[in-house]
Amino acid sequence: MFYDLNIPWTSNEQHLQRTLAFLDELGYNVVALNHPLSGKLQSDLTSPIPSSLSFLTPAKLRILKRCTITLSEPSLNHRLSALQNIYDLVAVRPTTANALQQACQHLDNISLISLDLTVRHPYYFKHSICRAAIARGIRFELCYAPGILASDSAARRNLIGNATQLIRATRGRGIVLSSEAKTAVGLRAPIDVVNLAAVWGLNSDRGRDAVDKEAKWVVVAAAMRRSSWRGVIDVVDDGQSSAAPAKRKAAVEMPERAKKAEPQRSEMPLSKRQAKRLRREEERSKKLSEGNEKDPITTTTVDEEPEANKPS
Repeated sequence: MFYDLNIPWTSNEQHLQRTLAFLDELGYNVVALNHPLSGKLQSDLTSPIPSSLSFLTPAKLRILKRCTITLSEPSLNHRLSALQNIYDLVAVRPTTANALQQACQHLDNISLISLDLTVRHPYYFKHSICRAAIARGIRFELCYAPGILASDSAARRNLIGNATQLIRATRGRGIVLSSEAKTAVGLRAPIDVVNLAAVWGLNSDRGRDAVDKEAKWVVVAAAMRRSSWRGVIDVVDDGQSSAAPAKRKAAVEMPERAKKAEPQRSEMPLSKRQAKRLRREEERSKKLSEGNEKDPITTTTVDEEPEANKPS
């Protein structure tokens, strides 16, 4: 399965329908409609992305809801726990070194760190900070469309330099490749995206994982974070459903059936050593029986001497 987790949300239904149809033709299976947020959040949080779109979408295409928060002040509370219940994915876009460090080491309830690679950052991506984020289950997102469609050559140059630096800092791990394409012209097929990442220094295996396994991990981890306690404990059946007694009965009967189907120990095949020992014993008993038939043992009885001949 192939993922594109950054498709900008637009209220233009015709434009969005064309983009989703083209993603389906390119071979993508899961896409996320992204809604950007910045500044102080309102008290009543609602998503402009509807749960079901009003137009016809490809049947095999799964559509998720995502929001990306521009993180500039680490001290500002962005109410990430409330956003987690509204959107399927929550991402942050840090603009300063302190914001990036906070997102990598301290922020919870986020799935992606999406960096604007078309601008020149005044800081370097450190391996220790990136490794801490990956260890916490957070992935870094590389978006290729803003650099491809940019009319300024500086944006493309910054994209190549920042992507190369981030891949070197993460050792190629924890990378998710997305498009962030506002039009269908900026979309590329998954194999083309892998080849493009290879130019930046990401090998083909890591590049394939960036549009497949790593992106899948982001979606699954976000779902577990919403439906479980700290992503560890999840209640799948409370035992009150009608199917629960049947499941328990089947679980009890299963060991008995397996025990009946298990062959007896005497019917188990013998090993080579046991068969060889058994043949030796049979040969030994056969030789003894043949010797007894040829030389039968005769027993003679000696009469007791008369009492007169016994010495006194």
